[in-house]
Amino acid sequence: MLTETVYIPTADGRADAFAAFPDTDGQRPAVLMYPDGFGIRPALRQMACDLAGHGYYVLVPNMFYRHGPAPVVELPEHIGDEARAAILNDLLPMITAHTADRARSDAGAYLGFLAGRPEVCPGPVAVTGYCIGGLQAVRTAAAQPGRVAAVAAFHAPVGADGPDILSRITAEMHFGHAQSDLTPAALGKLNDTLSAAGAGYTSEIYPGTVHGFTMSDTDAFDPAALQRHWDRLLPLLGRTLANA
Repeated sequence: MLTETVYIPTADGRADAFAAFPDTDGQRPAVLMYPDGFGIRPALRQMACDLAGHGYYVLVPNMFYRHGPAPVVELPEHIGDEARAAILNDLLPMITAHTADRARSDAGAYLGFLAGRPEVCPGPVAVTGYCIGGLQAVRTAAAQPGRVAAVAAFHAPVGADGPDILSRITAEMHFGHAQSDLTPAALGKLNDTLSAAGAGYTSEIYPGTVHGFTMSDTDAFDPAALQRHWDRLLPLLGRTLANA
């Protein structure tokens, strides 16, 4: 596996990002992977490498590059519940400042970067994200419908921007929700919105999970739910990027 830090020109400067891709000749489909609010760190790099091992060029951008290179705040090796509150307090101004307009602008820069990479084959990409990164994945898919074939988001506030944004997505979708984040009634309402939008989707609560269940460096981590995430994500990418 090859990995590198890359730098992406944007309307507001230069975003740093982590890239992982197979150490083989030829081009491969691209996956834009938005991290959770804690950003690029060893756990996210490992997830990117794991995904790249299935034959993808994976790009993990530092969403908060306007505030500095990753990591934008100091992170412990394990983000336990005691440390979590103080870290989120430091991150909150950055999360608030990362508006939908900024997300859409950055999405165009990230996808333009991927289109220019010699390791990436022509055609649509997939977008995935975790927590607040899942919302950015949704925003990207809605803003760039012709360039995104699949979108997946996990323990993410995917409906935070309202139903209209979901109706603009033409990509196939998978949303994996934490049981602590969404009630069955709220899931039903979200799924009604997705059905009305007309695009293909799956949207489900992962049983027994709490917010952040995919993140191996947090107290929320659930190994079985992480595997379920791969079991949903990999077939989605295989279907939608097979001809990329």
